[in-house]
Amino acid sequence: MALTDIAQKMQRGLDKHPLENSIKFDCGDDGAITLADGTAHLDDLDADCTIRISQPNLEKLLTGKLNPMTAFAMGKIKVSGDMSVAMKLGKLLA
Repeated sequence: MALTDIAQKMQRGLDKHPLENSIKFDCGDDGAITLADGTAHLDDLDADCTIRISQPNLEKLLTGKLNPMTAFAMGKIKVSGDMSVAMKLGKLLA
C-alpha cells in the first residue's frame, strides 16, 4: 500500500472522527503523513504528536495486523510530543 493510499484511508477515518490535535506519522525516507485541521496531508508538518514508524508497519497497524501497544513495547513505534494525542488514534484507525 502506497503512502497516498494510507493517507486516503486515514482521511476516511478523519471524516468520521475528527481530531482536535495534529499527529504526524513519520515514515523516514518513505515520507510523512500529517493529520491536521481535519485533513491527511502528505507533508512533513509540525504536529502536537509525532509517531515514527516504518511504512510497512504503518500499513500493518491500519489493517489490524500490528497491535499498537505491542509495537510500542518492541520499539517498532516511537512517540514524541503529546502522548495523550497518540492515545486518541484508536477511533481514527478503527
